[in-house]
Amino acid sequence: MDVRELFGELATRPAVVTIDLHRGHLDPAVATLPLPAEAAAALVARAVPLLEEYRRLGLPVLHLLTSYRDRDEIVSNPYWRIQAGLAGSPRARVGEHNLDHLPGVQMMPGIVGEGDKVLATKKRYDCFVGTELEFLLRAGRHDALLVLGVNTNSCVLATAVAASVRDFAVFLVDEGVDTMMGPELDAAARLVFEGSFGWIIGGAESVEVLQARSSLPAPA
Repeated sequence: MDVRELFGELATRPAVVTIDLHRGHLDPAVATLPLPAEAAAALVARAVPLLEEYRRLGLPVLHLLTSYRDRDEIVSNPYWRIQAGLAGSPRARVGEHNLDHLPGVQMMPGIVGEGDKVLATKKRYDCFVGTELEFLLRAGRHDALLVLGVNTNSCVLATAVAASVRDFAVFLVDEGVDTMMGPELDAAARLVFEGSFGWIIGGAESVEVLQARSSLPAPA
């Protein structure tokens, strides 16, 4: 079945979830775990109009934002503790990433719109851990997620897996995800995701399905 047909069938009450579209990844001036500057700017440029279109079509938008009180909250994770300060590691600055007094915790301009919800208690890759995400999705009777964000191979993948095992239909928005780890890990994460947990859909494809649905006459 075509992905548009699957989205139309499975996503009867979809919600949009963005993951870590903040300055800590996407603003080269302050980022502690940055995407390459060109890739970061391109991701924001793609995401902003797409999010505006989802809002216009009536979808709720939930933003997950990593924020830590102090370094201990970060390095209590053993993998991050070993990576912190490790020469050559792409996560060498993880011990100072998105501490709540630093500008990295600010969302990138244009990402948050009127009526959106920002959940700023995310502390691990899985966005369901320590946040209200599942409560809000269940309260809204949402059955499917459109996911945008970074990093494809860590927070995006972990959250997509967690959503799938909670029986949500999960759709990664093709042009809405990227990673600081480079194209090989982006591709690997997509392969794992599509192999076992959900589908990748283009933003335009998802909008077309939603527009067609909104133009249908109301049932008599």
